[in-house]
Amino acid sequence: MMNSSKATELHGDDLPDPEEEKRLAKAARDANRLPELRLVLLGWRWPGKSLTGNTILGREEFHLERASEFSVKRETEVDGRKVTIVDTPGWFSAQTTPASYREEMLRSVSMCSPGPHAFLLVIPVGMFTETDRARIEENVALFGDDVWKHTLVVFTWAEVLRDRSIERHIRREGRELQWVVDKCKKRYHVINNHIFGEHPQLPLLMERIEKMVAEEGGIFRTQTGENTPQSAAPAKANSENLNPNTVKEERDLGARPKKNCSFSSLRAMDVDPPQSPMVEGVSD
Repeated sequence: MMNSSKATELHGDDLPDPEEEKRLAKAARDANRLPELRLVLLGWRWPGKSLTGNTILGREEFHLERASEFSVKRETEVDGRKVTIVDTPGWFSAQTTPASYREEMLRSVSMCSPGPHAFLLVIPVGMFTETDRARIEENVALFGDDVWKHTLVVFTWAEVLRDRSIERHIRREGRELQWVVDKCKKRYHVINNHIFGEHPQLPLLMERIEKMVAEEGGIFRTQTGENTPQSAAPAKANSENLNPNTVKEERDLGARPKKNCSFSSLRAMDVDPPQSPMVEGVSD
């Protein structure tokens, strides 16, 4: 019979070496590292989508004071590589997304040629309903079935979770939210948009995006193999014909977290789709 000291010795030898695990993890990250990342933000008009873009950029570029009908591109450098972010028009909770918004959402693909590495589907932590799931399915479907392989859920309003894990939150919300997470192959990330600058949440997000790109064999491309959908052309023409002063005003607006506002109160503010080139109200 093996004595206890010998058994303990063998058991100790079987334990993984923490330093070796760190080395292997770093090697995997280095192997997946991309010199450039191109990201498209998708989601509702409620605060969270544009703020997520600002958190990644590390500065206030996408605005909340007004909701834009047009996709907007911004660029920055994160951890030594170029990052391009395209913020799309936020869709509505209780209404079908206007055709002009859908055109602009599709145009986002051509704005980060040769194609986005990832779509970040921004979902605020809070009550998630069957209508929310239906709106996600309706809008994400515009890009074709393959888009889900390149989509990662980003949960915002992380402070609402407090001590509860995101996994517990997903289970508690039930099958509707679980359906979305499953469609994205259980790829998700929690982000706190009140934290700017040096913070582990951004490097971890980038690692998860790079891992997804590696697993899916590259960037997203439309089903035709082209990244300029024909249906996006009219919306592009409209955005290029905007009054220059209107465009400048949009670019000058900064995004700031809304204070003392709740998820339910923002839902109540959902109104009919705007008709003017620049929309007053709550963004994304």
